[in-house]
Amino acid sequence: MSRFGPAPWGRLRHVSAVVWSAAGSLAAWSWLLLCQGWFWRTDVRLPPLREPREWPPVCVVVPARDEAAVLPSSLPSVLAQDYPGRAEVFLVDDGSTDGTAALARELARRHGGLPLTVGSPGEPPPGWTGKLWAVRHGIGLARARGPEYLLLTDADIAHAPDSLRRLVAAARAGTYDVVSQMARLRVESRWERLVVPAFVYFFAQLYPFRRIGREGSRTAAAAGGCVLLRAEAAERARVPEAIRGAVIDDVALARAVKRGGGRLWLGLADRVDSVRPYPRLGDLWRMVSRSAYAQLRHSPPLLAGTVAGLVLVYLVPPVAAVTGAVAGSPVTGGLGAAAWLVMAGTYVPMLRYYRQPVWLAPLLPFTALLYLLMTVDSAVRHHRGHGAAWKGRTYARPGAVPEEG
Repeated sequence: MSRFGPAPWGRLRHVSAVVWSAAGSLAAWSWLLLCQGWFWRTDVRLPPLREPREWPPVCVVVPARDEAAVLPSSLPSVLAQDYPGRAEVFLVDDGSTDGTAALARELARRHGGLPLTVGSPGEPPPGWTGKLWAVRHGIGLARARGPEYLLLTDADIAHAPDSLRRLVAAARAGTYDVVSQMARLRVESRWERLVVPAFVYFFAQLYPFRRIGREGSRTAAAAGGCVLLRAEAAERARVPEAIRGAVIDDVALARAVKRGGGRLWLGLADRVDSVRPYPRLGDLWRMVSRSAYAQLRHSPPLLAGTVAGLVLVYLVPPVAAVTGAVAGSPVTGGLGAAAWLVMAGTYVPMLRYYRQPVWLAPLLPFTALLYLLMTVDSAVRHHRGHGAAWKGRTYARPGAVPEEG
């Protein structure tokens, strides 16, 4: 009796724990499906073009640090904007060592288009991240031109010729203070196909695009690669001074503008693309881990909650499905399979947006495991003093003096 009796009870307790976990995961996915702002839909795009009676002046600010590899694929598209009003480009070379400034001037001479000014702000003072210090310098140069809008765009972002026109028209039509597009990231390598669509999917899950533009909603976010910002709203929100130490600058900017009473819009881009390659897993790992812990406000309790949430929502379903099949428990297997199915189903629209095969959808738990490990690695690096980074500068803790890396 002692030899054979306890085993069934031990298995029962084990299966019961898996059953309850699977049920919790399915409940979580049911809530995410129906109550999280329809985050999984990919139809939040810029509206059809409605041209305003007058086109306001716009200044484009491009912070750049060691971007010579991508500028030939991005900067000419910015200079070639077909904009009916007055527009000018300010590229801020933030201490590059690869000839970024000279290349930018050569590209402007070769391709023509909008006027280009190349500036350099010098080293950032304590308390500033390098990118926001560069943005501050660019906005300072732009203010002399009296723009109504500022387009903040990263050096790796390529724009369709009508991009600026459509952004301004959408801002005018919707009376938005921020109109931002999530640029379509590159998905050419094997790891890019596996990780990149999930990156945007997870972002939309955290910041549902529909809620961002809704009156009275507290959800605020922007996509740093393409942010059209009303100059008056920037001054009212004290941007970028108010967010000078932010590593995740786009979300911080959106929050500052919304706190100042501004209206936001964020959606997926159709013809705004990042040309920066992430061919290896290590490249993607660094992209995520450099700021993941900052997203959690460097809080160990938030980290623990995030890890537990990722396990419950993304890892429990396949484990329960397999456990149920092996243990002959249809309830366990059914709950796990149902949660896995809902998960995969909500991921399919993002895969289609990125023109990827739908058979990648069931692999989302594996990708979520990678993101879990990246987040933990981000926390470990922070507590070891490595901190977040932008183009070779590391920030060991909020407000720390940047160090060259």
